[in-house]
Amino acid sequence: MNQKSKTYKFILSGGGTGGHIYPAIAIANEIKQRYPDSEILFVGAKDRMEMEKVPQAGYNIKGLWISGIQRKLTLKNLSFPFKLISSLWNARKIVKQFKPDVAIGTGGFASGPLLQVAASKGIPCLIQEQNSYPGITNKLLSKKVDKICVAYDNLERFFPEEKIIKTGNPVRQDLLDISSKKEEAIKHFNLVEGKKTLLVLGGSLGARAINQLIERELDYLQTLNLQIIWQCGKLYYQTYKLYGNTKHVQVHQFINKMDYAYAAADFIISRAGAGSVSELCIVGKPTVFVPSPYVAEDHQTKNASAIVSQNAAIMIAQEDLKVDFKNKFGQLVANLEKQEQLSNNIKQLALVNATKDIVGEVEKLLNK
Repeated sequence: MNQKSKTYKFILSGGGTGGHIYPAIAIANEIKQRYPDSEILFVGAKDRMEMEKVPQAGYNIKGLWISGIQRKLTLKNLSFPFKLISSLWNARKIVKQFKPDVAIGTGGFASGPLLQVAASKGIPCLIQEQNSYPGITNKLLSKKVDKICVAYDNLERFFPEEKIIKTGNPVRQDLLDISSKKEEAIKHFNLVEGKKTLLVLGGSLGARAINQLIERELDYLQTLNLQIIWQCGKLYYQTYKLYGNTKHVQVHQFINKMDYAYAAADFIISRAGAGSVSELCIVGKPTVFVPSPYVAEDHQTKNASAIVSQNAAIMIAQEDLKVDFKNKFGQLVANLEKQEQLSNNIKQLALVNATKDIVGEVEKLLNK
């Protein structure tokens, strides 16, 4: 029987944030392309965003009653042991019923119990770690799984070296040819041709500190002769939408055509989540990272530092924005050579075939 026509079963788990969900969906889409008859099941955490996003992408999902341990002493931690027992019990039932050929985890609460159970049953397992500093779930699973696909160097500090494959993070395929879309992008956003464009990103929900920065420095940015595409996020749109009345400033709750936004941009200010960093490497525009200090293990600072160490971006700590922003950003806008250098260097770090390479590793596990 042709391997491609054989009906394989794949179980995927990842969630809690878009950074864990979207890679899992990208991997599932690539599997479906290679094995159209395959069965794919997702497992997520009940009440988290994967329970909505995965069905929207066309896949079935089952939910586990699981959450993370709070880092501070809190009453929520009292329920954690019960949730863990419940989710391990239900993960066992799901695995027994579905009988997957391979289990794939992309981080987040639910992937812990699911891959723990799958590995204990001898099912080949692969995890994908998006960040330069792994989360606790993937650190614990690394001893049990067969392969670990990563996006950064030097992760043998946390994972068994012989299991690591550097693939990069899955990204949207429509970003691969943005240089050809600049003209369409300028029309789409109704921008002034020939005027430099600053794209401001704070993630789908928004980033308060970045929004406050743009509000505070709006007059200054206009003295630099920039037009601004400002994605302020769902949580902050009502507060900042009034600035959309300012000349050469447009405020968006969410940007659907991200390929056009990237194509139009000459400069980008962004958080440093793993998905954003991987996209920005492919996009190759001069970027200022403002890492979120509120994430586990301060991983955004570590993600951004890995890029900055290659002289491929600028980083300003959130607490230093008031003091450093005008100086650092102003110097960047004034220095064409620096812009070119950052742009060329960040492109060198792009891993454009990540999704294909990860699924290539999954295929090897099918023959295990």
